[in-house]
Amino acid sequence: MESLNPRIRFLWIAQGVITAAVLGVVLAAVDQLVVTVPTAVLAGTVVLVLLAGILYAIRLYQIWQFELQSDALYLERGVITFVETAVPFVRVQHVDTQFGPIERMLGLSSVVVYTAGSRNADVRIPGLTPDRARELQDTLRDLAIDSEADDAV
Repeated sequence: MESLNPRIRFLWIAQGVITAAVLGVVLAAVDQLVVTVPTAVLAGTVVLVLLAGILYAIRLYQIWQFELQSDALYLERGVITFVETAVPFVRVQHVDTQFGPIERMLGLSSVVVYTAGSRNADVRIPGLTPDRARELQDTLRDLAIDSEADDAV
């Protein structure tokens, strides 16, 4: 099983920090406009959400893994709900490499695998270096093409 690049933790921690900041702003607005919220409750709530976000990011990084086997792409992820996914190569329709501005700053990319079907029709593998993402994209594309030939009647 292959793990993600450790820099993905910074992205996930940043998401936790943003969530805590937004919650702080909402609680401050409620304090000003609706009902008085004690400063200790406001600060305590923001700190708890911040700590939960950081711990969640660290644990998610420890769990998130993927592996290419002979027949499918296998993924394991999740903190609250653990999810194991198998994506048979014959179901792969196309593969994209994506990276947003924050991912680019961290030198990261994601691979998105689109599959046939309607339930969970795409699978995203975050936290890859751009070179690894391109390599994985090419490999998945080749395996999908090869599996189409094997699946032919």
